[in-house]
Amino acid sequence: MTGSVLFCICLAYFVLAYFTYGNFLKKLFSIDPKNPTPAHTNLDGVDYVPTKAPVLFGHHFASIAGPGPIVGPIMAAYFGWLPALIWILVGCVFVGAFHDFASLVISVRNRGRSVSFVMEKMMGFTGRQLFLGFCLLCLVLVVAIFTLLIAGLFTKFPEVATASLLFIFMAPVFAFTTINLNFSLKRASVIFIPLVFLSVYLGESFPLNVETAFNIAPENVKSFWIAVLAIYIFVASVMPVQWLLQPRDYMNSWLLYAMLALGFASILAYSPEIKMSSFEGFSAVTGDGKMTDLVPALFIFIACGACSGFHALVASGTTSKQLNKESDALPIGYGSMLIEGVLGIMALVAVMSMGNAEFTELGKNPPAAFATGISNFCGALGLNVSLAKVFISLAISAFMMTSLDTATRLGRFVCQELFMPKAGKENAKSNESKNASVGLVRRAFMNKYVASFSIVCVSMYMALSGEAASLWPIFGASNQLMSALTLLVISLWLLSKNVNWLVAFVPMVFMLIMSLWGVSQVISQQWNSSGVLVGLGFVLVVMACMLVALGLSVIVHTVKSRFAVRSAEA
Repeated sequence: MTGSVLFCICLAYFVLAYFTYGNFLKKLFSIDPKNPTPAHTNLDGVDYVPTKAPVLFGHHFASIAGPGPIVGPIMAAYFGWLPALIWILVGCVFVGAFHDFASLVISVRNRGRSVSFVMEKMMGFTGRQLFLGFCLLCLVLVVAIFTLLIAGLFTKFPEVATASLLFIFMAPVFAFTTINLNFSLKRASVIFIPLVFLSVYLGESFPLNVETAFNIAPENVKSFWIAVLAIYIFVASVMPVQWLLQPRDYMNSWLLYAMLALGFASILAYSPEIKMSSFEGFSAVTGDGKMTDLVPALFIFIACGACSGFHALVASGTTSKQLNKESDALPIGYGSMLIEGVLGIMALVAVMSMGNAEFTELGKNPPAAFATGISNFCGALGLNVSLAKVFISLAISAFMMTSLDTATRLGRFVCQELFMPKAGKENAKSNESKNASVGLVRRAFMNKYVASFSIVCVSMYMALSGEAASLWPIFGASNQLMSALTLLVISLWLLSKNVNWLVAFVPMVFMLIMSLWGVSQVISQQWNSSGVLVGLGFVLVVMACMLVALGLSVIVHTVKSRFAVRSAEA
């Protein structure tokens, strides 16, 4: 079997899953397009803005994608391509896409508030605060790590910096044409989408080398870009979403669509032979040169493309506040994750054609391995292989930027919620009396400017100190731990509605075991070398165990109450 045949089979599987399991989920959650969404009921022109489905799909897809669905599968391919393939196919449909869709719908049913708000209703104020603290810690890590990665990328490849800055400057102009000049989305797209691809060409032709342009010492170039990114993400966090994030993500999404189309066409044309071993064993030497066990590493490496806790924060943080109608939740929440799964399969096919020796070396840099594999296939289409490689690399970098600014805005939301009073008090009082009842510090951090500034400052401190790089090993496990906790909330919500809650509870148990196992491994591996990682690992484990204990107590109490009612009726 060739890589093209395998890819087509997987593509058909995802299409079938959308129309079968997706329809099952629509019925389970009683999706009704007539139900008003928070984008209309809480309209404020800043965060709550009704958005057309294609634009919101682009924003959501670009935000959750990033480099994850490419990096994870290639990291896991050191165990052979078969384990990674099985986890993507099963995990994406029944765990990850369900997790994203459910998070979005539950947030929409709760005024566009995050999953933590639902957790408070189910598990009390303590559960909410624990979960918010957990999420905030993870988001600060995301912002710091992606700032380091992007600053390093801009330093090494100035053409990427040029293209990225052009995308940013085009976004408000796109918004102006659709909002103030009343251009239709189709008309604006016809004008701006070609400009997106022109920006890629201009980036290659006019790379922004700040070292010569601003007479900056080579050792300070990366710090310069970190400062520029800090300013940008602060502005992006507080600006009305329809003026920067929405249009930029929508235009960026066309780059990923083009990359997907290019990859699909080139795979079909080249029909690559599968040279990589299907299974290397339950232990293998991975890209970092260390012997690693398949379990739990497979389920930690492949997050985006199978299941990622970060997606729940996007779905319940920004997407739910922009959803125009409930029926858009399936294509945006469920469908976008399935496309991530397709991208994950494409990443596997890109490296399957490599021999074990070639992959062992190239796999150390997953984005480069992906770009090399797909660009080689492009030769069968008559395209210039080197130009194709540049385009794919630029597309990947653009989505790293999207993940960065979305994570900052989400961090702002979570920080504001962390300092909000209890839900009961909040609902019982008007905004003015509510603000007057809280202390000065809490009121300050509920301000979007203060919250955003705090997130940016802490993240930039970590980036400049280098701590973010050392914390990367714990990030993967904590991200999956977040997905397990989100699935716990979804289980409780479904249980409260007296519908099939096991569709969430079973994946929750699996993800909880894998993620806690992963964190425990990091603690044991770093016990004598990194006190930071060990301390953070213990904090994450304790917080997660407390939340799980609270959740299980609620489940046991609810099930007992229902059995008691049934016994009384009998």
